[in-house]
Amino acid sequence: MLTLGFGVRLLSTIRGLKRRYEEKTKTTLSISSFYDRFTPNMAVFLRTCVLHAIEFQALQPSRVLNEKLKRFKDLVIQDSTIIRLHESLAKIWPAARAKRVAAGKVSCVVSAVANNPKSVRIYPERTSEAKILRLGPWLKDLILLIDLGYFKYRFFDIIDHYGGYFVSRLKGNANPLIVGVNRKWRGNSVDVVGKKLHDVLPLLKREVLDAEVEVRFKRRKYKGKQSTVTRRFRLVCVFNSESEKYHAYLTNIPVCILSGKEIALLYGARWEIELVFKELKSYYQMDKIPCGKPEIVECLIWVAILTLMCSRRILRLIRNANPEKADRYTPLRWAKVFTEQADRLLTEVLECMGLKLDMLTLYDIYIGHGCDPNVKRERLMERWIS
Repeated sequence: MLTLGFGVRLLSTIRGLKRRYEEKTKTTLSISSFYDRFTPNMAVFLRTCVLHAIEFQALQPSRVLNEKLKRFKDLVIQDSTIIRLHESLAKIWPAARAKRVAAGKVSCVVSAVANNPKSVRIYPERTSEAKILRLGPWLKDLILLIDLGYFKYRFFDIIDHYGGYFVSRLKGNANPLIVGVNRKWRGNSVDVVGKKLHDVLPLLKREVLDAEVEVRFKRRKYKGKQSTVTRRFRLVCVFNSESEKYHAYLTNIPVCILSGKEIALLYGARWEIELVFKELKSYYQMDKIPCGKPEIVECLIWVAILTLMCSRRILRLIRNANPEKADRYTPLRWAKVFTEQADRLLTEVLECMGLKLDMLTLYDIYIGHGCDPNVKRERLMERWIS
């Protein structure tokens, strides 16, 4: 009921969910006892369901990396999205820029191979990105596409240490030293070696600058000491004709695997995670939770994510059944169809469980739910008619 009823917002309130639950299960509950089901333990259970779905779908990858990326295990994308919450939750879920505003931050790592989230975590918006991005041995032989919000040389150093690969946009104020070039141009080209990036970009006429750069940064303190490190990374600048300026990327993927233009195209795959967030907000209404009870809010966030996992699971089955047109089943178009047909799917699932709606049950629903529970409420016409 949560995923195929409330998750797709066919039911917009908890009371509506209660009515549908009673209808399908042929039971009667008080509204207070129904609300009491949304406990911290329920939130933990729903989170466990999400983790189970992630693990299950990771074992059944729906896509494979192409020939260019065959040496890597997966292409993963990291980012977060903000969801606004009821202002009464401001102390529990503080927003980043206002004291009396509540907001949560949903952090995702999306797998391109599984076509699904690889991990999901929920934080208050004020939580810094440094605490959200969790790097470790799981990065070995993976490519991680990083948002500018997580741009830190220290992060790139750690990813490289674990045997992983990364691609990130270069921050506008970053000005690394160019120490070598990976591609030479014919003619009277600008000599860039030994110069800072900001000094050479205005002089460039070439379409792509593919170079080695040197950066300096401080590692985290250890036993009261903090060391300064110098590292080399690959810098790719590709001229964008629409914006009429260079887009700069930092990576540790070797030139022999991907060219400069291919690095820029690969970073464009970050759009995949934006589609996940759009699906969660536009179709599963993750950012429209008006409730002021923290345990209910947390439950409904996990419900939205679990609904996404169910939707993607069925999408995989449909793609497998029609492999010739698999690429044409795009995520947002699919999400629209899934939400429109979710009620019929719910009915089929419940009937398989032996819960079938008959006329007597429907009559009981009309008798019970059609009557206003507020006994003493004044009716508009009761003094005039009987």
